[in-house]
Amino acid sequence: WYQRRVREAVVSTQSTGHKMPTLEGLEEAGLEKIPDLSIAQMRFELSLNSETAKELKIDQAEVKRQLMDKIKAGFMTQLYKDVSADLKMSVNNSVLEEMEAKNKEELKKLTETIENAEKNEGESEVREAMVKKCEYLTLIGSKEEALKMVKETLEKTNTTGHRLDLHFHLIRLGFFFSDNKIVTTNLDKAKELIELGGDWDRRNRLKVYSGLYAMSVRNFQEAADNFLDTVSTFTSYELMDYHTFIKYAIISSMLALDRKDLTKKVVEGADINEVLHDLPLFKNYIYSLYNAQYADFFVALADIEGFLKADRLLALHTHHYVREMRVRAYAQLLESYSSLTVTYMANSFGVSEKFIDTELSRFITTGALNAKIDKVGGIIQTNRPDKKNWQYQAVIKQGDLLLNRIQKLSRVITI
Repeated sequence: WYQRRVREAVVSTQSTGHKMPTLEGLEEAGLEKIPDLSIAQMRFELSLNSETAKELKIDQAEVKRQLMDKIKAGFMTQLYKDVSADLKMSVNNSVLEEMEAKNKEELKKLTETIENAEKNEGESEVREAMVKKCEYLTLIGSKEEALKMVKETLEKTNTTGHRLDLHFHLIRLGFFFSDNKIVTTNLDKAKELIELGGDWDRRNRLKVYSGLYAMSVRNFQEAADNFLDTVSTFTSYELMDYHTFIKYAIISSMLALDRKDLTKKVVEGADINEVLHDLPLFKNYIYSLYNAQYADFFVALADIEGFLKADRLLALHTHHYVREMRVRAYAQLLESYSSLTVTYMANSFGVSEKFIDTELSRFITTGALNAKIDKVGGIIQTNRPDKKNWQYQAVIKQGDLLLNRIQKLSRVITI
């Protein structure tokens, strides 16, 4: 992936005569990290109880130190107040006063720049000055003031591209404060604008933003589709680094894709494989299931569970995700046989017969697995679902989805 990006950069620079950017420059060339989403992750890590943090090998004292350093360096007044309240930590009044004074001074300069642009310059300069104020209010954690300022800036912005950038800004603000209403509202608006003429870069950026939101609300199918569409064109470093993006793509794809698509898009995906050597846990996770090495897969899944618990967007979905991946692994083995012994299955997964018996009984009862257990003989028999019945159920499900979409569309048309 990096090599291809460099080749593209070389072609571009040869045609323009400009100096070729470094690899680090590819990331720096993207949007600024406003707000800094790593701060939201730090706040999440500090919200964990001490036992969970210790289990996940999170040094909360070090995280707290790094967070406070970021807040103080950026004079993030509102964030300082919020974090102090979260951690039940007394506010240092001298630090707070220094931050407030710096914010007041900076906001005064930004306001004066806007006023000067309105009197002496054109619409473009006015908009740029207003955007700077939006970014500063976001940077210091003043959510409501930032929302108000972005709204005012949108009213002064006519071009589709610049309006999209402001909606992307609001989506990031929503991610930062875990405000799904802000995220969904602005994703919808961004999608409308894209249809009016968004450029290639913004179309790809929207897919990454949409995928990240879908993953955060447990829609792993939509997340996988969006992430995999942008693996070779990823530029959204304001949301995450490329390795984190690949991790999210793998997490989503492993659950959402069938074996055929998983093989084509992930296992044989050149862009993902170029990064996997830096991600040994995720490489083992993919290939242990793909190669039917189920005992190794269970070990890898346990490590993936730790990753999920430590991620602020995925933590709430940990139990669901791990359960569904266990079901997927069991189903993959069962599909290969008409029957097999409980002992064989337990040995395949490196667990006890009692564990397998309990797991399968629960999943069979809920309909997650099509099988039955002969407890007397210690045999598991596979019940392959009737194809026509499966097709009928699929038609019913798709029909329900179509009706729901028609109802939503009718409401929009009525409005």
